[in-house]
Amino acid sequence: MLKHADFQAVYKEGKKHFSANVTVFYREREDRNGPRVGFTVGKVLGGAVQRNRIRRRLRAAVQRHLAQLTRPLDVVLHPRKSVLEMEFGRLDSEVEQIFAALRRPKKTKT
Repeated sequence: MLKHADFQAVYKEGKKHFSANVTVFYREREDRNGPRVGFTVGKVLGGAVQRNRIRRRLRAAVQRHLAQLTRPLDVVLHPRKSVLEMEFGRLDSEVEQIFAALRRPKKTKT
């Protein structure tokens, strides 16, 4: 995801999922084109070098597990600063758990 409007739609219409080091915003789309993933790494997380390193680490973990998401979802990942220092194996397993949680159908209230 690259467009500001797409991110805003996820924030407005979507749901949240919290994990230890990443907050995830997501929403289901009507088309059947598969998942789209975006990253929001704000200046509060450090300088450009640190933010880019966080983004690269997240992107690598997401690429390893993107095939798990089969529904047409828009997903925005908000990392915490701890993502910069944690070992990649932990980050990788956390992203795997996040995608497993998003894969499950959500219960609707009746």
